[in-house]
Amino acid sequence: MRESLAHGVWGVVATPFQGSTLDVDSDSLAGLVRYYESIGAAGLTVLGVFGEAAGLTPAERTRVLEVAVEETGLPLVAGVTSLYTGTAIEEIRAAQATAGERLAAVMVQANSANPAVVVAHLHAIHQATGAKVVLQDYPLASGVGISIESLISVVQACRFVIAVKAEAPPTSVAIARLAEALEVSVFGGLGGQGLLDELVAGAAGAMTGFSYPEALIATVRAWQTDGFEAARDALLPYLPLINFEQQVRIALPVRKECLRQRGLIADAGVRAPGAAFPEVLRPSMLKHLAAAAAALEARPPAPATVPTTAPVPAALTTVGGY
Repeated sequence: MRESLAHGVWGVVATPFQGSTLDVDSDSLAGLVRYYESIGAAGLTVLGVFGEAAGLTPAERTRVLEVAVEETGLPLVAGVTSLYTGTAIEEIRAAQATAGERLAAVMVQANSANPAVVVAHLHAIHQATGAKVVLQDYPLASGVGISIESLISVVQACRFVIAVKAEAPPTSVAIARLAEALEVSVFGGLGGQGLLDELVAGAAGAMTGFSYPEALIATVRAWQTDGFEAARDALLPYLPLINFEQQVRIALPVRKECLRQRGLIADAGVRAPGAAFPEVLRPSMLKHLAAAAAALEARPPAPATVPTTAPVPAALTTVGGY
């Protein structure tokens, strides 16, 4: 049986900043990662696109990972910002030196539309570091578009790839094909916007940031135990907020402001080239957050633990069973 990343919701962690100089706020970060652990996240993804890793210095990237290691017992996936093999290897070695055995995998972007180039890139990384890999297809961030069939061939050629994060729309179509063809976990992202259809298509869960991660965890658990109707009911109250947060070009500042409003971070600052939160949206945001808070308050308490993997409910065993 091929190794695969644990099913569930992997929280993609924001990097909180503070003050006019936007220094990394280690205290807010510590509280945020502890919160993810307290609500039942399967693991954490740090130094991802939402973590603004491309705007962090090497020392800051190390500090972010140190906080995640020190403050939680969760398995960690560390994002790799570089598309170039040599600098990607340097990033991974630094992450390994910091996180050690806590590092479940590194998340590497598909760096070419040519599967042979991606395979060579990943093999060089694995040969140099021994790291297990989550292969991310996120053309909005990487600028690289790769076909579903090419992704499949890459994962089949690289046994050390233990998951795929599929973020090229339409994600449910891609996930259905990937889940059918591959033995490894396939995750959606994009703030959970397509989560329900992605689960039906065969997703192992979500690997994403959202200001109410409890909703995503409840949805995946409901899917695992009771199927589509229960998962839909769990997600429905939060869909307006998910949609609000996923607005093109401003998703990052909007979500960080939502996290600040919830008290999960102290400051919503975003480093350049990110935009500031548009104040014109504040009334809408507050209404969406109030509705989400009410839904969370009304929800029955979740069980303390759930399995990290679960069979697809019998009524929905057909891949992509729409």
